[in-house]
Order: sequence, then structure tokens, then C-alpha cells
Amino acid sequence: MNPAADPEYLGRLLDEQGGILALYASQWTDAADDCVQEALLELVRQRELPGNVTAWLFRVVRNRALARARAHVRRKRHESAAMRGVAFETQPGREPEWTAAEITRALDEIEGDLREVVVARVWGNLNFEDIAELIGASVSTAHRRYEAGLQALRTRLGISWTTKK
Repeated sequence: MNPAADPEYLGRLLDEQGGILALYASQWTDAADDCVQEALLELVRQRELPGNVTAWLFRVVRNRALARARAHVRRKRHESAAMRGVAFETQPGREPEWTAAEITRALDEIEGDLREVVVARVWGNLNFEDIAELIGASVSTAHRRYEAGLQALRTRLGISWTTKK
């Protein structure tokens, strides 16, 4: 039996190594604690303990953190590419004073359920029936969240929003 499956051993390991592992992972991701927890769960699933548990944990935490960092970069790249399908307007005759990165930041700042609906509608081209099914709510709730999400973006960006037809 793997000793890591013993709660006392796992607790002691977390007490001794958890902080430094989280610090190590934080150089790549904001989800360092998640990386540590995932590594500990992976340790528990091993048939037997690795020869050097600490080194093994560092390697697994590093791999998890790097994977999260790559996923974050991919998400941002996909969002930036998707921005090309949306038109934003400021005042007539003026060029917008924002970048795709600023729009992405504004999206990140709005409430999660509002962001989810805005992204699904604008970039995913889902209709409100599909969005309602996706979020487990009524069509009118999906529409209200969409409108609230757009208003939150208008507020943060100081611009009006239209989607290209």
C-alpha cells in the first residue's frame, strides 16, 4: 500500500512541503495551491512512493503549473483572435482607444456568470435557448445576464458595443 494514502502522512507532507511547493508553482500560475493539491492527489494514486518524494512533488507541481500557464496563454490568444469578430464603437468619427488586451481584461473583471453568457453569445454565436440550456436557467435569465454583461463591459470600457452582422 502507498503510504501517501495515509491521511497523517499526507498531512505531514503538506505541512512540510505545501508552502514551498505553492511558492515554487506561483512563478508560473496564480493557481499554485491547486497545482499542489493536484500533485498530492497524484501521489496518493501512485502504487508506491517515488524514491525521492520531495523531488517528485516538485516535478509534478512544476508540470501542472506550466500546463496551467500554457492554458492561460492559449485562452488569451483565442479571446484576442475572437475580438476580430466584434465591432466596438466610441463616438462617431473617432477611432477606439482600446486594445484586445484591454477588452480581455474588462471581460475578466466582470462577474463570472455574466462573462460566461457574453462569451457564449458574442464569440460562441449561441442563441439564448442554447445559452439557457448551458447555464441551466430560463431564456429570459440568459437574456438578462447577457444585457447585464454588456452593460458591465460598457461601464468598464466607456464605449458602446455592437456585434458585426
